[in-house]
Amino acid sequence: MDLHRTSILNQMDYNRESKEGKPSPSTEERLDSGLDSLKEEEYQAVAAEIRRLQVDCEPPQRSQCPAVTAQLHQWKTETTEDGDTLLHLAIIHEAKDYMKAMIDQSKNTDFLNIQNDLRQTPLHLAVITNQAEVCQHLLQSGCDPTLVDNRGDTPLHIACRHGNLLCFSVITQNSQKEHLRTMMAACNYNGLNCLHLASVHGFLSLVESMVELGADINAKEQHNGRSALHLAVDQQNLSLVKLLLKKGADPNLLSSGGHTPYHLTYGYGSLDIRQELYLQTSPDLRELPESESDDSEEEEGNISDEEVGYDDIQWNGH
Repeated sequence: MDLHRTSILNQMDYNRESKEGKPSPSTEERLDSGLDSLKEEEYQAVAAEIRRLQVDCEPPQRSQCPAVTAQLHQWKTETTEDGDTLLHLAIIHEAKDYMKAMIDQSKNTDFLNIQNDLRQTPLHLAVITNQAEVCQHLLQSGCDPTLVDNRGDTPLHIACRHGNLLCFSVITQNSQKEHLRTMMAACNYNGLNCLHLASVHGFLSLVESMVELGADINAKEQHNGRSALHLAVDQQNLSLVKLLLKKGADPNLLSSGGHTPYHLTYGYGSLDIRQELYLQTSPDLRELPESESDDSEEEEGNISDEEVGYDDIQWNGH
């Protein structure tokens, strides 16, 4: 069975004016550590196993003996060598009938939150494969959207990185308020939160939606202490700069190196961005700190279309 991977070609709302001619970063996401080796006959064997274990049967009645009940739910303990459950595999292969049956029989249970060897939950894979209806079914059945994969990404981080408006909307509309706050505030293992990811990749609609949902527009990423406005300047995205300023971004916010977004315009060719920030930046913060001019040059370009990693730091033991 062919695997349909996520594409962002249908996203129409972002503007990357100064990047014409520059190759776009690949957004292909590795779904499953053993997926490429999963042949058609192996998938058919998985499907046969699901049928054998009667996944699509009605929940067992209380009158049934424990042995029968355990047999009917044996499929919940089946995993591949890569840690994928049958639900993970069904989502990867878009086997909708099997997905629905397994989710319906696992409402409000830990089975919906099992993580494979890449620490991906079923919800992570539903976002990666762009199956918004599966995301909704999982969320309404009680899955936890705040769990992170081995990159520190929640499913919402993945939606923001790919500009996946539909999955983003489903997650934000079907998550509890405390879960939504947690997801928007959380930084992944590269130090970026959801707003930073949407800003780096220039997805204006996602940026605007997150600010309206309560995301901190001045939150700093953990590598250089830059805000979304700093990142917009670094990406030379005039439309995003204007949007962030309109939504209340602080033009005088200093990065870890003591630089405002206006400072980052030095060395760039966009006069429009420079002029946009000049009048809104405090006069005493327009000139580069002389003693730290080298630091400014070092900061420039550190965050590209894909975030910089922390190779020397372990997070949560990973």
